Amino acid sequence: MSQLAEKRCIPCRGGIPPLTAEEIKPLLDQLEGWSVADNHHLRKLVQFPDFKTALDFTNKVGALAAEEDHHPDIYLAWGKVELTLWTHKIDGLTESDFVMAAKVDRIS
Repeated sequence: MSQLAEKRCIPCRGGIPPLTAEEIKPLLDQLEGWSVADNHHLRKLVQFPDFKTALDFTNKVGALAAEEDHHPDIYLAWGKVELTLWTHKIDGLTESDFVMAAKVDRIS
């Protein structure tokens, strides 16, 4: 299990550069089933047997997001949930995006 999940998300106040491709790779290697699009955001598609199970997962992610103060874009549909994470303040990825992803991995 990734040690990223043991960390806390740190609110970004801006003024820092987004992670580079070289900085992203070792963090991405610690996650399960996530991909990086355009060195800008993380994505994960999680499949479920029905709508209720997908909704239950969505609610767990929502509670986690409120607790961590780090909020993914969430697309819910029958049998699937797609999550997208990035730090809006800097329009790119920070370590906190990977921390949140690792915490999501624990509940998926």
